[in-house]
Amino acid sequence: CLPPSPDEEWPEAEKAEKLARGAALKWASGVFYRPEKLEGLGKYRSREMQRNSSIQSRLKSTVQSYLEGVSAGLEQLRSAAQEVQSVCQELGAARWALLDSADRFQGLQQMRALMAEHVQLASVVQVLPQLFSVHEVFSHTLQLLHGQHLLEAHAELMTMEHLRDDILSQLHLRGLSSAQTTVLSYFGGLREVKESLAKQLWDIVGSSLRLVHEDPVLFVTAVRIIEREEKIDDTLLLEATFLPPGRPKGWRQKFYRVLQETITGAHFHAIRMDAEGPGLAKHLVALQKDIVAELRVVKDLMVQCVPPHYNILSLCTATYHQALASHLQDILREDLDKQALFLLLEWALHVYHSPEMMGHPDLLPEVDVSALGPLLSPELIDQMERKYVVKVKASVLEWMQRTLEVEFKEWFREEEPETDHQGFFQSALPVIVMQMLNENIHVASLITDSLQQKVYNMALEELEAFLGRLREALVQCGKEHQKDRTRPKHYVSYLLATLNNNLALGSSVSSLHPDAARREVPTSLRAALDRTQKKACQLLLEELLLDLQPLCLQLPSRKWLSGSQLVSSMCEVIDKYAKDFSRVRKPLYMLLLAESELLVASQYLRALMQKKMVCKSEEERGQLCDRLLQDATQLRELFGGLVRGAERR
Repeated sequence: CLPPSPDEEWPEAEKAEKLARGAALKWASGVFYRPEKLEGLGKYRSREMQRNSSIQSRLKSTVQSYLEGVSAGLEQLRSAAQEVQSVCQELGAARWALLDSADRFQGLQQMRALMAEHVQLASVVQVLPQLFSVHEVFSHTLQLLHGQHLLEAHAELMTMEHLRDDILSQLHLRGLSSAQTTVLSYFGGLREVKESLAKQLWDIVGSSLRLVHEDPVLFVTAVRIIEREEKIDDTLLLEATFLPPGRPKGWRQKFYRVLQETITGAHFHAIRMDAEGPGLAKHLVALQKDIVAELRVVKDLMVQCVPPHYNILSLCTATYHQALASHLQDILREDLDKQALFLLLEWALHVYHSPEMMGHPDLLPEVDVSALGPLLSPELIDQMERKYVVKVKASVLEWMQRTLEVEFKEWFREEEPETDHQGFFQSALPVIVMQMLNENIHVASLITDSLQQKVYNMALEELEAFLGRLREALVQCGKEHQKDRTRPKHYVSYLLATLNNNLALGSSVSSLHPDAARREVPTSLRAALDRTQKKACQLLLEELLLDLQPLCLQLPSRKWLSGSQLVSSMCEVIDKYAKDFSRVRKPLYMLLLAESELLVASQYLRALMQKKMVCKSEEERGQLCDRLLQDATQLRELFGGLVRGAERR
């Protein structure tokens, strides 16, 4: 096989040479394309030769530097290979030396164990005096507690706890958990000391409102001890390596709980209220007085005895607020009467936020219950209002029923009903009814607008129901009168008084509405008033009819035809009733006259139509026509005169 030619071995060099020749040819053809340029050929040739010589020199220098670098690198590789070989030999020797020394290392392990045991024993020796005095310290600490030297007692307690915890920590780190039971048993007296100290602390916290007045130092001491324990808790929790038994104590949170329980237990313990007596009112007054007094103590004294981050005033305010809200809900579970419900609503909605209680000048601006929400929820307020309306409704119903019974008895009196300054018959019924309804609506307005509206709606419903019972009483009275027309003696007069009363009720209803712009009588109540008026008018007209019927039975007859005495008698009866009707107010009087006129006309015509009368001659027929005209004229003049007289009233 022949060796490759230089061109085949270096194709890039051949290509570069061709490119160089092409570039040189192109340059030469561009420079010497004119004959006069050939004169500078020697100069160009000399310059290019110098440049080629310079390039060759640089190439030789570069190649020489490259070769020298390669030579130095080869020398370094040779030296490194020798060093690696030397290290391998030394490592092999060290390996054999270690294998020969394995037995000696086992002896060192035993020495290490002995050293660790020595360190433990040295530590135990250092704490032996303290360990031997543990029970003596416990007794001394209890004596300090009995003498109320709380800070000193707590310092000794912390020392003993630190000693115990340090020993337990060492055992924990060395995995000797089985020995922890022995240590805990040896330090068992710590529990008694800790419980005794805690009992005294919580007794002090429970009496804090009194102590900040009498002995603030004792209260401050308790707070300092609590803060010490809180810092120890925080430190142990941050280390997170070993947590001793009984940690974290959380005494600051316990402080809050005890204070809250003290406040709640002192004023809001479960008691059964006297819903019918003054017990609730006295209880609320006492709460108002005590809460204000105690919050003043907290604001003026207790705040200075605790760290600022306790926010003690806000805590106590929230505690009173929440406990009071819960206490009121407990009271509401009782069957309270309307006075008790009113007291609770007024107290919760008005007194609680007033300057007499939580808005007291001595408490502002630090005490602010607005951020704590309402004392009673809107739903509970609405429920209380509905209960109150139910109680008021029962009271109104009972009162109205009693009023109606009294009114019914008065109808059977031997005396006529009383009259007003104009001589119109009346009774005290409308005044009693409207005064009672007005008072209840006004009382409700002292609480909320919604309660006022609820009581107003209830009042209209009860008034409508009362009018229904009044109509039933009128019917019953009418039946009694039909059995014996002498009873009631002044039957017509009391019916007229009832008409005036009904008119007075109708004119007074609009004044019940709290909003003057909406004082309209509801349609259903207006209809009830109209039905009552119609019933009284009906009974009056029935009474008039009873007196007219004997006269109407004589129509038509020869006696009637021959004279006007019959109609004159009818006019006398009508005039008598008209005089009675004049004891009602003008609108009613005009109505009764109109109804009486219709009654007389209908009875007159019915009598003529029901009984036949045969006229035997033309003269009798003429006489009949004249009689009818005279009767009509006489009755028309009678009623016309009565109407004109009424219009002049």
